[in-house]
Amino acid sequence: RTLGRSLGKMAGVELRFGAASGQSEPPSRPLLIVGQLGHLQKLRWEEVSGKLLPQVTEEAWQTALGTLNPNPTDNCPLYLTYASVAALPSRVSRHNSPSAATFLTRLVRSCLPGGVNRCVMMVCERSDVFASGCAIARAFPLFSRRSSASRRTDKRVVTVEFLLVGQNNGPIEEATLECLASAADGIRLAARIVDTPCNEMNTDTFLEEIKMVGKALGIVPTIIRGEELKDQGFGGIYGVGKAAVSPPALAVLSHSPEGATQTIAWVGKGIVYDTGGLSIKGKTTMPGMKRDCGGAAAILGAFKAAVKQGFKDNLHAVFCLAENAVGPSATRPDDIHQMYSGKTVEINNTDAEGRLVLADGVAYASKDLGADIILDMATLTGAQGVCTGKHHAAVLCNTEEWEVACVKAGRSSGDLAHPLVYCPELHFSEFTSAVADMKNSVADRDNAQSSCAGLFIGAHIGFDWPGVWVHVDIASPVHTGERATGFGVAFLLALFGRASKDTMLNLVSPLGAGTDHTATSEGDGNLSKRRRLV
Repeated sequence: RTLGRSLGKMAGVELRFGAASGQSEPPSRPLLIVGQLGHLQKLRWEEVSGKLLPQVTEEAWQTALGTLNPNPTDNCPLYLTYASVAALPSRVSRHNSPSAATFLTRLVRSCLPGGVNRCVMMVCERSDVFASGCAIARAFPLFSRRSSASRRTDKRVVTVEFLLVGQNNGPIEEATLECLASAADGIRLAARIVDTPCNEMNTDTFLEEIKMVGKALGIVPTIIRGEELKDQGFGGIYGVGKAAVSPPALAVLSHSPEGATQTIAWVGKGIVYDTGGLSIKGKTTMPGMKRDCGGAAAILGAFKAAVKQGFKDNLHAVFCLAENAVGPSATRPDDIHQMYSGKTVEINNTDAEGRLVLADGVAYASKDLGADIILDMATLTGAQGVCTGKHHAAVLCNTEEWEVACVKAGRSSGDLAHPLVYCPELHFSEFTSAVADMKNSVADRDNAQSSCAGLFIGAHIGFDWPGVWVHVDIASPVHTGERATGFGVAFLLALFGRASKDTMLNLVSPLGAGTDHTATSEGDGNLSKRRRLV
């Protein structure tokens, strides 16, 4: 079975998370049972027989388990094309998720039988429920423009059920299922936006997506658009997007609950298409640039889920939207823009545009929103894939505490992350300009390129800024093959899980709920409050 066919049968599916739904024979409800081999072997026959009998006997079940030899994964059909069992890796390295989330998504895509009413039975420990649910959601993209999809009239449903093994293996609570549903909805929303081409998903359409999320949450977005950006000093966003038919925009969704103790801003790069501008990309590097809005899409999906699950602190989602187009009014190399931070930037590469829009976004978060914690997320550099690979986001932080937390959040969510070098005193000189405060692209592309790109953004809030700044480059993990992954949604929900009322998100947060996160070495009480992990 080809990947294209596998993804075709996954598109447009209604995904449900439920408790055990009773008995059903494989022909009437095709089934995939998946988990680590050791976990599958711990199952009692009574726990799975209701989904397999009479077509699959206990002897056949045990025989199938005996044939599994995951290296790193394996699968075995149980009954024709109606039921299968699949094994995840028995062990993973310290830089992978214990849930083996990447492998789980692949197995669901390739092994889940076809049909209109299917079931995935996930066998895992309670600590891996969140990452496993998010991994399964990534296997079911929403966007499709295949003509066969438009003719399809049958409603296709996939129900995900969990069988817990190990400690604390009681039944899944309803609140946990609701959390998984919210996270899955956010992941699939982000992936749909990233998969949608720019002739449909331009800045106008992206703003409508933001408005729809705002309406669902009872929030009216703040929107600054077109010439207003220029008038208010957003030279970065305006300069990148001014040549496009659909004008650039800064949009903000704000959640301000009673009792909030800190202000958090998530800033997303939303380049709906990146031609490279006048520093134009080639014919082989431009296809796929519809995905350059992956950071903003992830933040929209995560914001929707976080607020729905009860976020206890002030949370602002800042979207920096533009199309980097070519035209008579396009920014030229050598142009100088004044940014919202007040700093001036000499353009030496119009294809280094993401950092320009994000620089305005983080400056706005600091100056206008009074954020204590600023996280920007972006498909920023092709070099990210060289630095940390196709599966791990690259993280740049101004505090070691948050750097460690990001790695932990990646492992607990399945959206893996790994640190970049943070050393502005050695690297920021790459942007030296004779006529402006800085250039927008490095002098030496062999010198920590992804770190430097992130530092450009951080420079517009200042390297001595007392708050927490986190930069997350998701250029490679935003997609696998030709499909978006919704990467970043689960990561954000886990990283900021301590700020949620939701029990599941607290469980997967970087530090345990019983840990004091306020202690720092600085000894400054206000700084301690600002720098604590939420």
